[in-house]
Amino acid sequence: MKPSCLKGLVEPATLPTWPERDGRHLLVSSAQMAALEEQLFASGLPVEGLMEKAALAVTRRLLEQHGDHLARHGALVLVGPGHNGGDGLVIARELHLAGVATAIWSPFEHHKPLTDGHLRHCCWLGIPRLAQPPDPSGPELWIDALLGIGQQRPPGAAIATLLEARHRHRPKALVAVDVPTGLCADSGRATGLITAQAITTYAIGLVKTGLVQDQALVAVGDLEWIDLGLAQTLLDALPSHTPLGLGARDLADRPRPPLDPAASKYQRGRLLVVAGSEAFHGAASLALAGASSSGCGSLQAALPASLAADLWQLHPHVVVSQILPCDGQGNLSLDFPIAPNCQRLDALLIGPGIGPAAASQEGHLWRNLLTWPGLLVLDADGLNRLSNLASLGLDVNASAWLQQRQGPTWITPHPGEFRRLFPELSGTAAPGCLDAAGAAARATGACVLLKGARSVVAAPDGRRWQLLEASPSSARAGLGDVLAGHVAGVGAMAMAATGGADGAWLAAATLAHAQAARQLSPADQNGAASPMAVAAQLASLC
Repeated sequence: MKPSCLKGLVEPATLPTWPERDGRHLLVSSAQMAALEEQLFASGLPVEGLMEKAALAVTRRLLEQHGDHLARHGALVLVGPGHNGGDGLVIARELHLAGVATAIWSPFEHHKPLTDGHLRHCCWLGIPRLAQPPDPSGPELWIDALLGIGQQRPPGAAIATLLEARHRHRPKALVAVDVPTGLCADSGRATGLITAQAITTYAIGLVKTGLVQDQALVAVGDLEWIDLGLAQTLLDALPSHTPLGLGARDLADRPRPPLDPAASKYQRGRLLVVAGSEAFHGAASLALAGASSSGCGSLQAALPASLAADLWQLHPHVVVSQILPCDGQGNLSLDFPIAPNCQRLDALLIGPGIGPAAASQEGHLWRNLLTWPGLLVLDADGLNRLSNLASLGLDVNASAWLQQRQGPTWITPHPGEFRRLFPELSGTAAPGCLDAAGAAARATGACVLLKGARSVVAAPDGRRWQLLEASPSSARAGLGDVLAGHVAGVGAMAMAATGGADGAWLAAATLAHAQAARQLSPADQNGAASPMAVAAQLASLC
């Protein structure tokens, strides 16, 4: 049996190196960012120099994005005691010098020496420092520079009350420098009951992991990366498992399976989709639409009779390789072998719309899959059946089963499915949680797609990717079926081309799915693109 950490991986020389480990992509903790800054200071760069560089860059973006509002209503800078407050004071100084009516509010008696110096200079310039808390209904743009990336404790009752009132009265008139007050930059969780609600957060130097977690999105608003031009030698020193953020900019150069241009359809990926049931008719068609969008060469389906009869009308290119029965509740039964020619497949997708486990006798299927060498993709009720193997006659849990599987495996759980699969990780299984997905991948040898508003992909060797952008309309019934089919199709092509199913292929397919949904609703992010429309858009991207 292969070591679990190597299942589905190909030789390093053939692995896609994507995306670049640069300032645009690396996601770091607050401690890692602080350590990078300390290295800069130790090299001779003055703290003042880095503060000026960061704050001037944020000021330029503020004037570009909010110039009209600033000209009409001015700015109020909320200043903390540390260097985040110092950034805010440099921003206040530059806005004042640019002719913007600017005021300062700092509820702290003591400030770090550098911040205190900037405060004294701002007062010398004539920038008003408010003695009392500002009016939360004021029209000026609030610039949150209170607590920065190191905050772990609640901001305090007075600040929390003010921020809550600001959001209630002026919900679209606050921006944050590096991180909104009241938000942990590492986990994305609130440090107390209230966080600032920013329309834009300017992430300085590198994006901190907490800013892209699902639970942080309301507080962060639009996320903008502020480039400090960090030396590549600094970035190269970060651990190899430092996660990478994926956005629209990475779509064009995403890795694609290097298929031979003269390859036949059977050499361009052979995928079998086991999906649908009497209870859930649509999932099979949507999964097949997603698989078709990948460009996979040979697509087969194992379906209940009621779906197989009319499949040719929607998907005439799909071969129905097997008719599967359903139980009395309409759930698909897998209690006998799926297709006699499984060895002639590159990938097998099980799960969309099959319903809960139908019979304990299907345990032999799961035993046979342990030694099947192709790529196994498990989604939806395929995962739910895996999480309940005891009821199927197997004396093993999901983690142990995945560890024992000899071929590559991709799993695509949403948070609820993840908790059922890995109850031992349930404390960290928040949607989009990098740590939870990474721990599951390392423990099982499977590549994990933990779905959420900002989905995470983790490989067994420690590499992790996280989406930086997605359309809210992606949270819609049926789009997960399209995603499962699409990633399975890409995986089949990767197996055909390279003999492996590396996590980078899964990350690239996940990005393409998210961007297809975004492209269909760029103006109205609350609009809902249909699953079939997303599948068609995916086909155009591939």
